[in-house]
Amino acid sequence: MGRIRVLADALVDQIAAGEVVERPASVVKELLENAIDAGARNVTVEIVRGGVELVRVTDDGEGMDPADAVLALERHATSKIASFEELERVRTLGFRGEALASIASVSRFTLTTRQRDRAAATRVTSEGGGARDVRDAGAAPGTSVAVAELFFNVPARRKFLKAQATESAHAAEACLRAALAHPELRVVLVRDGKRAREWLPAAGLVERAMTAFDDESLAPLEGERGALRVVAALGAPEKARTGALHLHLFVNGRPVRDRALARAVAFAFGSVLGPGRYPTGVVHVQLDPSDVDVNVHPQKSEVRFARAADTLDAVTRILASRLGTTAWGGLAARSRPGFWEGRLPLGPGTGDLKPGRPTIPYGEGPDPWGLEGVRELVAATVAATATATASVSVSVSATATATETEPATEPATEPATAPATARVFARLRPLAQVRRMLIVCEDDEALHVIDQHAADERVRFDRLRASYVARAVRMQRLLFPERVELSESEVALVEAQHDAILAVGLDLAAIGPTTVAVHAIPSLLSRAAPARLVRDLLDELARAGGRAFGDAVDMALATMACHGAIRAGDHLTLDECAALVRALDEVDDFAGHCPHGRPVVYSIPFAELERRLGR
Repeated sequence: MGRIRVLADALVDQIAAGEVVERPASVVKELLENAIDAGARNVTVEIVRGGVELVRVTDDGEGMDPADAVLALERHATSKIASFEELERVRTLGFRGEALASIASVSRFTLTTRQRDRAAATRVTSEGGGARDVRDAGAAPGTSVAVAELFFNVPARRKFLKAQATESAHAAEACLRAALAHPELRVVLVRDGKRAREWLPAAGLVERAMTAFDDESLAPLEGERGALRVVAALGAPEKARTGALHLHLFVNGRPVRDRALARAVAFAFGSVLGPGRYPTGVVHVQLDPSDVDVNVHPQKSEVRFARAADTLDAVTRILASRLGTTAWGGLAARSRPGFWEGRLPLGPGTGDLKPGRPTIPYGEGPDPWGLEGVRELVAATVAATATATASVSVSVSATATATETEPATEPATEPATAPATARVFARLRPLAQVRRMLIVCEDDEALHVIDQHAADERVRFDRLRASYVARAVRMQRLLFPERVELSESEVALVEAQHDAILAVGLDLAAIGPTTVAVHAIPSLLSRAAPARLVRDLLDELARAGGRAFGDAVDMALATMACHGAIRAGDHLTLDECAALVRALDEVDDFAGHCPHGRPVVYSIPFAELERRLGR
């Protein structure tokens, strides 16, 4: 007997189910798409125990007749397409004809459906994809699909599901994506018998995004370039998040995960958005269906553009023109997002800053976040700082001379037992702070330029990591707990990792399905904004995927240290510069870089300077 055999139908169904049905949220997504394709205006999603015990989706769409109800459970049975030509221009969300058959093969499945012109509904039941029982039933027009005991016959898959709160959060996210893509739809989410969320019909895509993200100030953006149209609602750059989890992308009404498209959106913000950060909000890209291939992923969550470079370029240019940014060329002022917000020049030639708000107030027209104004402010400030450098250097020379005759007292943080040979940075003599970003020092052999943010970030990271290892992170209690709005999946992550998060110095408590209260932050990070600290920490943990918290703790601590560190633009006295430079001697395993890999110091030997100056 040969070694190659044809697989049994039941095994084929379970393999197909493994591609289509990853978790209860996959069931919710597929059933929501079927409801939308059926013309539903009202959809109710019910989940019990995260959807593992029950997922029921009920809609008021067109329903099916008895013959179609039975045929719908067959593999590759669909009403969406009938030819290859239709596949090239598919406009419906579903088209593969795999969803119901795959879901039924790994659950106790019940389909109840009725067309409006029929007196009775049809009910089809199946257990694990086995024999089907078909009978008449009473029901309202539309379709209801109940999926009970998901993966009851595939225990290996069932054991890999996450905690109930996590699965519930993923199901809620599937409902949110459907609501964002279809503003005419009313979606109700019922969790364990209680109404958890409701998305009421909205006038349009932007209005839907505004109501869905009512805790964010989103700017409406819209534009066209040839046959491509972009409709977006995006948050301010200072509210940007690490990673693109909170940027919802849609192509022709289909939710997609596309790194290149997310980068194109972030690139539109120009230099005011830091590397690796993405705005919160929603972006809808609409183009000719023949220019996008939707048949590249079993869960239909990825697409491929026929002219990817042109499409992404068009998205960036449309958004950049509405945001008032220039994404190519210009100043590379990549300081922290929102750095220039709240600072204005005191006067020509001083380079000093005072409280203010240079950005144009949020508006409906071009440049809603005042980003063009930010670019002009950066240019003015850089010019003012350059003008002030000469006068600053004169005063610094006098200060440096005084420093040589009267050495500064060693900071309290300097270890008393540190060997003299290890105190490399203590031997440096700070000369000046340049552009409120760089500390210029000298010793007998070279000139040393130190990035003040990278240096302070490395020091704080080292102290945080040492405290974490010793389980002795000191916390600073907030006078009043700060409320932070998150997604349901993030709140579930807070609950699941509460003890681990507490160990790094953050005391968080869930006070609602999408809200946590911050009661304390690490004392070393007292200057950090609690809300941004929490959001970026959770972004880092979410990117860790299924890995243990400990595997991602260094990156999490690095993210936290970054928020608490001195920033570019912060004024430091020479004594403060000296204390920061000497603190680098405390750092264990210091290899000249901050925790994110950026260099801390750049040295120029005097011999090289003299050679270049012809001395």
